[in-house]
Amino acid sequence: MPKLFYSFRWRLLLVMAALLVATLLVQAYLYRREEVRRAVIIAKQEQALAASTALALESITSNEYLNTLDRQRKVPFLEEQAGRVMNILVVNEHGRVDDSLDARYAPRTLEDGTAKYFNVSEVPMPRLVEAGETTRDIRELLPASPPLVELPDVGEPRAFPIPVETSTGRNYVIVILGAAKTPENDSWEDIVTPLLPTLTVILLATLATWFLVWRFTRPVEDLARATRRVAAGDLSFRVPSANRRDEVGALASTFNEMIAGLGRTRQLEAQIKQSEQSAVIGRLASAIAHEIRNPLNYINLTLDHLRTSLAPSDPKKREMVERLTVQLKAEVQRINTRITEFLKYTRPANLELKPLDLEETVADALRMVEMQAAESGVETRFERDGATPRVLGDRESLRSLFTNLIINGMQAMAGEGGRLTVRLFARDGHARVEVSDTGRGIAPDNIPKLFEPYFSTKETGTGLGLAIVKKAVADHNGTIAVESTEGGGTTFAVEIPTAGGNDE
Repeated sequence: MPKLFYSFRWRLLLVMAALLVATLLVQAYLYRREEVRRAVIIAKQEQALAASTALALESITSNEYLNTLDRQRKVPFLEEQAGRVMNILVVNEHGRVDDSLDARYAPRTLEDGTAKYFNVSEVPMPRLVEAGETTRDIRELLPASPPLVELPDVGEPRAFPIPVETSTGRNYVIVILGAAKTPENDSWEDIVTPLLPTLTVILLATLATWFLVWRFTRPVEDLARATRRVAAGDLSFRVPSANRRDEVGALASTFNEMIAGLGRTRQLEAQIKQSEQSAVIGRLASAIAHEIRNPLNYINLTLDHLRTSLAPSDPKKREMVERLTVQLKAEVQRINTRITEFLKYTRPANLELKPLDLEETVADALRMVEMQAAESGVETRFERDGATPRVLGDRESLRSLFTNLIINGMQAMAGEGGRLTVRLFARDGHARVEVSDTGRGIAPDNIPKLFEPYFSTKETGTGLGLAIVKKAVADHNGTIAVESTEGGGTTFAVEIPTAGGNDE
């Protein structure tokens, strides 16, 4: 049952069935109300017919005219039966109108004292209701008789002939009923009012259909938009309808899983491509480094030989040769250092991971620049906030990582002095090291490019220092972030998982 309830098709069928039942109930109600209305009309006409017949018989038996009897009533008959009884006629067997409730056709006395009677054929008459032989008799008295009514419609104007046997012969009581209020003569309000329930059901059905169509097409539209974004290469988008519990939700969830799978595949492809490139560059770099280092070693040994064996005897010339030799050896050493950095970046990591105390590693890196910091007027400070758990890492790789960050901070304050602060603390299963300087800061446009190989803002920089840092952090499954303000200093934050993870 829960599966059926969350099925879009079953919910749609249930709603349609509910709308069908509601429509049938409303139609049944309207049909029943129409039957009651017609029954009321018939009952009122029957009541008017019976009252008219009784009044006519009273007129025949009392020798009083209908007008006289009507005036003697508390409520005049025509007012009481307003809209139903149009006239009552008492006609003898020869068609003479002996009495009429309508004064226009009642007998009257002329100036010469004689009585004037109307003939039944002179009185406007609607269709007669079929009553067998008596109807045929009265029709013979009407030269232009209207057609008979066998099955009269509800509310239709008609005349009822009723034969009455008296001592003077057969008389006819003709009751003329007017048209009852029918849909043909209803006002707009009367026409619209009965339709309101049906209109309400149709409106509710329309709203329900619109809502269902909207709920069905919105996820489809989301899927179409997601398809276009995926085709354009955006794999970060997710269809928001995956939390639905019907077929559309299952489709959206499957689509999201497909996008996530494509994203993972793309990452793996990028990693494989990067690994292949690194391997090619590493082999090429090793070959180039070998070809360069051999001449450098020869140059270095030759400089030592020149300085010791072929030094001039003149003290001034000897001092100049010594100075030039030292400068040349320094340049050779600088080239050797750059080659080493290049090889570190291009070669795959070959780490010897062991649990180690990060405080000792960071302190070693900071001690390497203490002398240079003192000469440059830079204050160095090491802060430790609480006990820091051990991390699983390679000592030399981590020492190189933090040394690069510290040297980078020192170079940012070159010639200006300032303060370099290294802070170590634990947070959420990670050891966090923050290296902050009060140097000139980094331009916002350059921050996203800092860790790209060969990008540098220094004239003599190779752009490999921070790239090597980024690679070392990635090799230790850590993260690195940077915050900087131009003229306000820079902070690099490195987080490395602890040896015990979140449990420790």
